[in-house]
Amino acid sequence: MNAVARAPSIPSAIGLVVANVVPLIGVMYFDWSLFGVMWLYWAETGVIGAFALLRILSADDGALPQRIALGVFFCIHFGMFFSVHGVFVATLFGGDVGSAAQSTLRPWEGLVPLIASHGLSFVVNYIVRGERKAATISVEMGKPYGRVVLLHVVILAAGFMVMFAGGGVLALALFVVLKTALDLGIHWVGHVMRFRDLEAAEPDASSKTIHLEKHPTARTEA
Repeated sequence: MNAVARAPSIPSAIGLVVANVVPLIGVMYFDWSLFGVMWLYWAETGVIGAFALLRILSADDGALPQRIALGVFFCIHFGMFFSVHGVFVATLFGGDVGSAAQSTLRPWEGLVPLIASHGLSFVVNYIVRGERKAATISVEMGKPYGRVVLLHVVILAAGFMVMFAGGGVLALALFVVLKTALDLGIHWVGHVMRFRDLEAAEPDASSKTIHLEKHPTARTEA
């Protein structure tokens, strides 16, 4: 499997970028506030958790009852993490989405393309391209935490800078672009590592090849 085959699919990467263009449009043309953008990225955390649950349940590892039990535990644990994160965002950045709530494109509607983007990546990379074959349920349970923590530490830091800068359109737009670039990098590196695990788990095809010249069949004399 070459480097291109190990990379995540181009459509899933394009879908991620397109989905993240929506908040950029919201900021520049529909008067989205800083809290509206932060709310959207917090809600995306729940989407990440939902697809992590699907990865646990569909991993080619462990019996189904074991996967279900771990999935239930993950829902409870990640749910608490998600709730605390939401309270943190609302407390620090306010609970009013401002005039964006009355605009034709509202922040919660920006969640639809993000769900579609994560769904495309799940179907194309995890199911069709076979990431699930090398997945282990314990590792899948922990993976969303690393991504979410790294992504949102940067998002919160950038959010504070935008807030101190007065929350202007240009500052918010740069904030969205930064998040998109970071998200794309995490997506790409994460899937490259998954495909390397898959390649390591696959048996060497050459070891299964039967060389007939080394194992001649017995010949009967006429």
